[in-house]
Amino acid sequence: MSDLPLPTPADAGVPLLLAPERLLPAFEAALPPGADPKELRPAAVRFLREARDQATKWIEADFAGHPRNAHDTVAHYAQMTDGIVRALYHVAAGRLHPAEARHPEAIAVLAVGGYGRAEMAPHSDVDLLFLAGRKITPRVESVVEAMLYMLWDLKLKVGHATRTVEECVHLAKDDVTIRTALLEQRGITGDLELSRHLAETMRHDLFRHTGPEFIEAKLAERAERHKRQGGQRYVLEPNVKEGKGGLRDLQTLYWIAKYIHGVNRAADLVPLGVFTADEYRQFREAEDYLWAVRCHMHLIARRASDQLTFDMQPEVAKRMGYQGTAGRRGVEVFMQDYFRHATRVGDVTRIFLTSLEAQHVKHAPVLKRFLRRRKPLMAPFIDDNNRINISDRKAFLADPLNMLRIFSEALRTGLLLHPDAMRVIAANLALFDEGVRANKEAARIFLDMLLKYGNPERLLRRMNELGVLAAYIPEFEPIVAMMQFNMYHSYTVDEHTLQVVSTLAQIERGELAEDLPLVSKIMQSGVNRRVIYVALLLHDIGKGRPEDHSILGAQISRKVAPRLGLTAEETETVEWLIRNHLLMSDVAQKRDLSDPATIREFAKQMKSRRRLDLLTVLTVCDIRGVGPGVWNNWKASLLRKLHAETAHALEHGVEELNREQRTDEAKKALREALRDWDPKDLRAEIGRHYPPYWQGLSTETQEIFARLLRSLGDDEIRIDLHPDADHDATRVAFALADHPGIFSRLAGALALVGANVVDARTYTSKDGYATAVFWVQDAEGHPFDADRLPRLSKMIERTLKGEIVARDALKDRDKVKKRESQFRFPTHVTFDGDGSDIYTIVEVDTRDRPGLLYDLTRALASSNIYIASAVIATYGAQVVDTFYVKDMFGLKLSRSREEALERRLCEAIARGAERANA
Repeated sequence: MSDLPLPTPADAGVPLLLAPERLLPAFEAALPPGADPKELRPAAVRFLREARDQATKWIEADFAGHPRNAHDTVAHYAQMTDGIVRALYHVAAGRLHPAEARHPEAIAVLAVGGYGRAEMAPHSDVDLLFLAGRKITPRVESVVEAMLYMLWDLKLKVGHATRTVEECVHLAKDDVTIRTALLEQRGITGDLELSRHLAETMRHDLFRHTGPEFIEAKLAERAERHKRQGGQRYVLEPNVKEGKGGLRDLQTLYWIAKYIHGVNRAADLVPLGVFTADEYRQFREAEDYLWAVRCHMHLIARRASDQLTFDMQPEVAKRMGYQGTAGRRGVEVFMQDYFRHATRVGDVTRIFLTSLEAQHVKHAPVLKRFLRRRKPLMAPFIDDNNRINISDRKAFLADPLNMLRIFSEALRTGLLLHPDAMRVIAANLALFDEGVRANKEAARIFLDMLLKYGNPERLLRRMNELGVLAAYIPEFEPIVAMMQFNMYHSYTVDEHTLQVVSTLAQIERGELAEDLPLVSKIMQSGVNRRVIYVALLLHDIGKGRPEDHSILGAQISRKVAPRLGLTAEETETVEWLIRNHLLMSDVAQKRDLSDPATIREFAKQMKSRRRLDLLTVLTVCDIRGVGPGVWNNWKASLLRKLHAETAHALEHGVEELNREQRTDEAKKALREALRDWDPKDLRAEIGRHYPPYWQGLSTETQEIFARLLRSLGDDEIRIDLHPDADHDATRVAFALADHPGIFSRLAGALALVGANVVDARTYTSKDGYATAVFWVQDAEGHPFDADRLPRLSKMIERTLKGEIVARDALKDRDKVKKRESQFRFPTHVTFDGDGSDIYTIVEVDTRDRPGLLYDLTRALASSNIYIASAVIATYGAQVVDTFYVKDMFGLKLSRSREEALERRLCEAIARGAERANA
């Protein structure tokens, strides 16, 4: 909300549109004599177009000198628009349609909406109200029409209305949107007495009687707008104007303040006691910053743009002068700054609007309040209209632990905090000194909030918003509002942490028993809740530094956990969990769980069933808290399998995990499944496969292959597609004669039909047939609809028969979307010769794109590498493709082969990336 009057550059060198005293004389001198519209209109538009070009260049150059503060910039854009409007009115009302001396007609041109506040971004709409006196005459209509045509000739986007004062008041009574626009009206030119008359009439006839109604409407509008924008302040592609903590929140605050108090400047709210001086400073800083971001977005997009998308963020960060730090990109530093300003907007607006709401909402009836039977509050807290307030500020501040107790009381009683209490807390965070942090009673209160009331996330979020969480645990402060610039995480680090804690609380409340049966059972079995809650709260506390955040986080937890009251043994377990909090997810999503070596190694790292159970709970909560749609049945099935296999190994010994035992059990299960087969055919099927086939596939999949292979011809291809809802994927099984590069051809065929591969196995039978199975998902990460399967099958078959060449067909489809173009992921190729008994594990970590798997498998095939299985883990725009391979002699890869293969894979990735970005 710009503090009027507008800044007027005094320098004679400033553009005409920013120098009102020079504008009209220069404009009049450039116009031809007479009133012929065929000459006047083009001349006026031509002059103003050139003047606008000069002004915008001057404003942009000035803005570059203070790229994080747009107070003057948005005022200059409004002032430039004022100059255009005044000049056009001068032509329309003075030259094209002059008034008769005997019958002068009152007309004024008013700015409304954001333009009325004198706040405009480079491509903001020009919202105008043409205000007539008693009636709208033909001349008024002619003046308005002439102005609009010239504004449109200037390519301005204009919102407009033509009304009398009486019409304005009448319409505003029934329409809050119109009322809000008129609340911000500002006279630009014409008979400005009309503007003053409208303001006085609106206030006298409407505003002073309808304060509570307006507040209620604006609060409801704000809640609905937040809901449309996702409900979270820390949505990673925020809408700077409409989102939570955005400019509209500040404007809502200003609208209500102006409606109730009649102020014209936000600064006037300080002497009225609405804001403290410090709160107004925060208000002003946040407003300037958010406007700066919005202006940069408009300039980059060259149009109105309010969604701060991933592709826009790095460019805005660069324009605002943000630099990368060790462990963080400049765009991440910028977005953390942005979210912290959004938080300040939330702090200020929440206190102000909640206070107004409390003043204007009716008190609960005495009988109803009595029947509710609230739990009595501890001193010095009181129930102030169903909100916790402070009865004695001095007594409250005398004991710093009250800064924690008030949140505990809120959880215990179910009451919300009163805005006055929030104000006191936010203003006294300095009370959290080392003595408070080391206080055992403080630790007890905090742990009780985590463990005792069943919904810790509610108060943790409010504590975080008010700065209490970072004040009590200063190690938490660096991750507050920290953004990770990738498409995988939907939340900032602190919000992700709160989502993770919330997930565990939901599990304990029994709300996810059906979705998460394993971890629900683990929690019911009696794990150490102190350990798991503290581990979840601290698991990402090391992010944003050059070091591995798991290792750094473990080191930090070694200091924090004892302060929170954990024993030495509990602290050791928390440290271990944080150090290994990505391990289970990585093994489940990046390794072949059918390989006994995978389970043996993981079981050795777990050491005990207790740690396995705790890590399983942490892993599930962590993945669920990443964002909507990240958790699915596929990940759930992988984690359940890894937990079950590891638990069995820990109980019975890792030596029991051997291939021979698994092979015998798999063959026995298939015999049972195919008991209707002829014994001769069954023996042939059992005898045609090598041991890895029996260990890598389920009995159900082996049964599918048995039927596909039965009487299969050498030139025949058989395909079975089946939605696998339990795995959130479609299982695609192929049976055909084996030949070199078969895996790559299959991957290419699947890429062409838009299938994202999440897991794949391929085996060669003793009699020369390939049995390959892929689990694929559609673009939304779900199984393909059943009605699409016949078309998919036909397209795949045509590709495998050579009717479609995947390499050529993929050229137009293998493109990086614009929204994802700014994500950068360095390529890493690693080899593990010990993770499997018979294969070399090749792990490729790089940027994802549609044709990547096809390129990688072609590179492997051209190097005479046999692919036994592939596991694909996708993290937004990043992907980790893991291949279990052998050389052409059936051996693990030598060091020299690994080095040659690494070069070839990196070359394939580089060529593909160049093609995708072309």
